[in-house]
Amino acid sequence: MSAVTSPIAQHRARRRGKVLPALALAAVAVAGIVAGGAVAAGDAPSRSAAIAVPPAPSGVADLPVPAIAQVEAAEPCADPAVTVALAAGDAGAVIAAFGGAGAFRAHIAGGAAPCVPLDDARWPWVVVNKQRPLVPTDFRPAALDAPADTVAANRVLTPEVASALDALAQAAAAEGAGRIALDSGFRSYQTQVVAYGSQVAARGTEGADEVSARPGHSEHQTGLAADVVACDPGCGTLGGFGGTPQAEWVAANAWRFGWIVRYEPGATGTTGYVAEPWHLRYVGVELAAAYHKGGFHTLEEFFGLPPAATY
Repeated sequence: MSAVTSPIAQHRARRRGKVLPALALAAVAVAGIVAGGAVAAGDAPSRSAAIAVPPAPSGVADLPVPAIAQVEAAEPCADPAVTVALAAGDAGAVIAAFGGAGAFRAHIAGGAAPCVPLDDARWPWVVVNKQRPLVPTDFRPAALDAPADTVAANRVLTPEVASALDALAQAAAAEGAGRIALDSGFRSYQTQVVAYGSQVAARGTEGADEVSARPGHSEHQTGLAADVVACDPGCGTLGGFGGTPQAEWVAANAWRFGWIVRYEPGATGTTGYVAEPWHLRYVGVELAAAYHKGGFHTLEEFFGLPPAATY
């Protein structure tokens, strides 16, 4: 009997004779690419020649495709740009490091930015309300200044905020809305003790809490809040501000200068205060623009915080 007599053996021999040379040719081509970056022009097959790729032997399972590990993006608070900006006390740089005001707000609202303090009044994004006292409760800004043109006697704000109020008031006058003046700005913890106490005496505790913040819970204590009045030519009262051309202009345009109307109509269940069209709050131009564009009406909603209707 010859060495190859079985039909199965003959089939296998013929298959080996066809497959092995093709595999050898493919191996040579791969080796040329690995060794020299490409197969030499004289050794390369012509463009019209097709290299036969043998089918996988029957019964051999496909090799698994290697999994590609997914690299999770670093948390924003771990980003060196964020940590450096926070350490420097540069609010604009912090927002930029997060990728802009929209991303900054979204990370905070989503609970993904624990490094950003919302109770520290040194930052323009501080949120102080009936559930969120200032830290420390007797906080006082490091520097205070009076606006140049929009102030009654002894009314001050932080320097950046004073300049922002001047810019707002000058634009209101230039655009035909009329004059605006600062009626009440920074109030110290001790001043707020007196202000709140007078409201309690006049209205009782429940009534006072609707219109006045308890000491340590007042935006005025941050130096970032301004109560404004309309002046045509004499200046009116806070209660008379609503419905004036100045009030309408402020509601539509304050965001352009870094301000929001903090206590809007219909938001008492969230803010805890009745509507105060005269109470403006500085948050900075970037955040105010995001607030306006997003159609927000309270800082609580903007930062994903719970309502603060009561203490």
